[in-house]
Amino acid sequence: MALTVAQMMEAANAAVPRISVADAMARIEAGALLLDVRDAPELQMQGRAQGSHHIPRGMLEFRADPATQFHDPELQKDRAVILHCASGGRAALAGKLLKDMGYGEVFNLGGLSDWKEGGGPASEPVDPGM
Repeated sequence: MALTVAQMMEAANAAVPRISVADAMARIEAGALLLDVRDAPELQMQGRAQGSHHIPRGMLEFRADPATQFHDPELQKDRAVILHCASGGRAALAGKLLKDMGYGEVFNLGGLSDWKEGGGPASEPVDPGM
């Protein structure tokens, strides 16, 4: 049976809890990974959360699987992962993927704007020059 985006989002939101910036900061302080799943041009145009680790959503499966040559050692199944994107949709889907891959503690922070509005430190966008 084919799924719609709405059905995938519903399943992702049911599997991956949304957390506040304050909760995210406390978890990061305790060792959680803040993972930005936006594409590289978005980071350049919008800046990034201070201390965040970047893996584009399109590479997440390969970076999350220790059996691939592309595995990112920052991703460990026993380490909490807090995801964010631009608005929270990709973070939810990415979180569901990580849960499906056996990651235990996975949370959705929402978007970069949520981080900034909640007092999270962030870098400014890259100045493209003239």
